Amino acid sequence: MNSDELPTPEPTFEVKLSSQPLNFGDAIAEIGPNGTADPAQRVAELERREQALRQEIQALQATLKQQQDELAETQATMGRLVQEGLRELEQRKQTLQIAVEQLERRQERVRTEMRTTFAGVSQDLAIRVQGFKDYLVGSLQDLVNAAEELELVPEAEEAPVAVVTETKSAERQAAPNPQFAEQSFQDQTKQIRSLLDRYRNSPDYYGPPWQLRRTFEPVHAERVSNWFFTQGGRGALRTMGSRLQNILVSAAIVSILRRLYGNRVRTLILANTPERLGEWRRGLQDCLGISRADFGPEQGIVLFEAPEPLIQKADRLVQENQLPLIIVDDTEDQISLSLLQFSLWLAFAPDPQMPRFF
Repeated sequence: MNSDELPTPEPTFEVKLSSQPLNFGDAIAEIGPNGTADPAQRVAELERREQALRQEIQALQATLKQQQDELAETQATMGRLVQEGLRELEQRKQTLQIAVEQLERRQERVRTEMRTTFAGVSQDLAIRVQGFKDYLVGSLQDLVNAAEELELVPEAEEAPVAVVTETKSAERQAAPNPQFAEQSFQDQTKQIRSLLDRYRNSPDYYGPPWQLRRTFEPVHAERVSNWFFTQGGRGALRTMGSRLQNILVSAAIVSILRRLYGNRVRTLILANTPERLGEWRRGLQDCLGISRADFGPEQGIVLFEAPEPLIQKADRLVQENQLPLIIVDDTEDQISLSLLQFSLWLAFAPDPQMPRFF
């Protein structure tokens, strides 16, 4: 065989395999038109791609670690926020419990003070009544002593005096003249105090008409007791702060007088506007369980916007042996002196330290 005819040895390629997948499209593109490729260029390309993939993997691992760190930090932060929120709620709970306990103790102190104050007022009234009794006894004793020193009239002239006394006594029975502050009215005093205690301790919300049907507090009982026993049923009381509270006090007085004197008591209300008279009518209906039929010129309660017709009505009632009770709303700036001649009148005086309601 001729040496010129010896076969040409085929070229060998040394390829370094990588663990990363190869893009055969790019490899084929690098092969020349004769089906051959430069091995060195191929190896360099593969190494370049391997290095890029390794860098990408490292970047992904770094990103994953960063996200894991951020997640752990977020969880720790949420845990701290939850713990702080629980501690804050626990502190608020303890604060509220302390506040509730303080309010309960304050409520108990207020109740105790109310009972003590009412007892003190009752004791003060008892002292005043006893002092008035002593004053009356001393005055009567002085009167007796003075009478003993006077020259007595002849016996023949005593008969007309007795007749006049009996006549006056009969007139007093025909037209009652209440004087609750005097000692001679002990039975009425006991009855009034008994009614006040019943209204305060055992309210009857479904009682008969003209009986008080609303909650009666010690402050209301104090005002009513002061009007009966200190002022003798004729005087002014400082307003309770609202017309509804004034109506409640008036309703208690009306209820007590109706128990003492029955239907002979006629209540006359004075207020200067129809709106206020409407409030009085609705309030008395609610407190006494009465109806609109009980209001009118010839009924139990009469409403007036001016004092003149009220005075005329009161005069007629006195002539008819009735007992008028005059109640003046606290919006009346002036009170007619003619109202003061009647046996029973109650005026509510405005409080200068409180704004007037309308």
